[in-house]
Amino acid sequence: MNVEPGFAWERADHVELTGKHARPIWRRPWILAGGALLIVLVAAALLLRGGGSDATTAPVLPRVTVIVPGRQPVTSIVTATGTLAARREMPVGVAGEGGMIARVVVEPGDWVRAGQPLAVIERSVQSQEAASLAASIRVARADAALAQAELDRAAQLVDRGFISKADLDRKTATRDAARARVAVARAQYDQARARIGRLDIRSPAAGLVLTRNVEAGQVVGPGNGALFRIAQGGEMELHAKLADQDLARISVGSPAEVTPVGVSRSFSGKVWQISPVIDPETRQGVVRISLAFDPALRPGGFAAARITSGALVAPLLPESAVLSSERDHYVYIVGPGGRVQQRPVTTGDVSEKGITILSGLSGKEQVVLSAGAFLSPGDRIVPELRSR
Repeated sequence: MNVEPGFAWERADHVELTGKHARPIWRRPWILAGGALLIVLVAAALLLRGGGSDATTAPVLPRVTVIVPGRQPVTSIVTATGTLAARREMPVGVAGEGGMIARVVVEPGDWVRAGQPLAVIERSVQSQEAASLAASIRVARADAALAQAELDRAAQLVDRGFISKADLDRKTATRDAARARVAVARAQYDQARARIGRLDIRSPAAGLVLTRNVEAGQVVGPGNGALFRIAQGGEMELHAKLADQDLARISVGSPAEVTPVGVSRSFSGKVWQISPVIDPETRQGVVRISLAFDPALRPGGFAAARITSGALVAPLLPESAVLSSERDHYVYIVGPGGRVQQRPVTTGDVSEKGITILSGLSGKEQVVLSAGAFLSPGDRIVPELRSR
C-alpha cells in the first residue's frame, strides 16, 4: 500500500493518540467558542427580559423633608453701621481779645464743670489797667464827697442870704457830676474786670474734654478757632445711614444695641433723631442713636447697630428653604397629589433663627426644607414632615 509521506505527516500533526484511540485536536477550540457564544446569548436574553419588567414597574418617588412653619412672634431688626460722635460737641475758643497762653489746666479725657477754666491767658497788662481804673474810682468818690460837702454848706448859707439861689444850683450840679464820674469810673473798672475774666478759656457746660489744640506760650486770638472740644455731659451717639425703606420702619425712641469695632460687648441706646431729608443720590438718611458715656465709646470710631423696629407675627423659615431668582424669592410647597408647587414670597429680616416671611405663606403649607435646588414645579414627591 502506497502512502504519501507529506499526507502522513499532516495527519499525524492534527491527531492525538490517547490509549488505543486517536482524537482530532482541531475540534477543541470550536467547542469552546460555541459554549462562550451560548453563554453570551443567554445573558443578553436575561438582560432584555429584565429591562422589559422594569418598564412595567411603577417609578420610585423621592422622599423629601418638609416643614410646616406656622406663625410666631418675630422681632423686626434693622441693621446699620456708622460713626461714633459726641451727641453735643461744644467747640471752645477765645472769647476775648486773646493773648499768650500762660498755662493749660486740662487734658483730653478730663471731666470739667460748667465755667471751669481750661486755659489761662497771661494778663499782666490787663491787671495794671484794672488797678488804674480802681484808683480812678477812688478819685471820683473823693470828688463826689467834696461836692456833697460844699453843697451842704451852701444850703445853710442860702437861708442867711450869703449866697444866691443860683450858686446853690451850680453846687448841686457839681455834686451830681461828681457822682456820675464815680459811676463812669466804676463801669470802666467792671468792664476791665470782665475783659480779664474772658482771658480765662472756660468750659460752657459740664462734660468730657475730647481734644486740646493749644499749648502754653502759644499766642491765640478769636481767629484761632476751637482750642478745645467738649462732649456735653459726656453723652455719645452713633450716626448711622439707612436706606429710605428702613427709615420708614423705625421711629424716635426705638431701642438699639451698638457694638463698636474691636469691642466684644454691646451698648444700649435709643433713636433720638431721624433725618427729615433723604440724600437724592444715595437714597439714604441719617439716624442718630444716643448712648450714655463709656470709655469704650470713642468719637470717630466705627460701630454696628441693631435697631428694634417692632414685632410682628409671621412664618419663619430656615435659609435652606428660601430660594432666589433674578426677580424675587420663592419656596417650594407640596400641593395636591404630592406635586411640587413654586410659591413666590416676600422676605424680611434674616437672623440666626431664620428668614421672616412677610407675605406669600400662611404658615400652614408644607414647605420643602432643603431639596429645592433638585426639584422642579410639577415633580411628585413623598413628603416627610420634620417637627420644628
